[in-house]
Amino acid sequence: MGVIGIILLVVFVIICILLVLLVLVQNEEGMGGLIGGGVSNAFGSHSANILTKTTYVLVTLFFVTAFGLALLNKKPAVKTDLSGAAQSVEQASGQSSEWWKDTSDSSAQ
Repeated sequence: MGVIGIILLVVFVIICILLVLLVLVQNEEGMGGLIGGGVSNAFGSHSANILTKTTYVLVTLFFVTAFGLALLNKKPAVKTDLSGAAQSVEQASGQSSEWWKDTSDSSAQ
C-alpha cells in the first residue's frame, strides 16, 4: 500500500469515527426515527437539519473511500485456466494426462 493508500485509510477511519458520533448525537426526529418509528410521518415532512445533511455527506464519503480502498488493495487477477496448469505440470513431470490409456496397467496381464 502506497502513500495514497495510507492517507485514504486514515481518512476512512476518521470518517467512520465521525459518522458513529454523529449518528449517536442525532435525536429521534432525524434518521434514527425513520427506522425506530419515532416520527408520526412516514419519512418526516420537515426539512433536513444540519445534522442529517452532514450524516448524508459522511455516508457518501464513507462509501467512496471504502470503494477507493478496495480498488487500491485488490490483488491482480489470477489465471484460473486449469488445463494450462495441468499441461505445465505434465511437462515438468513427463507423465501423460491420459491416465485411463496407460498401457502399464497391472490389470492388462
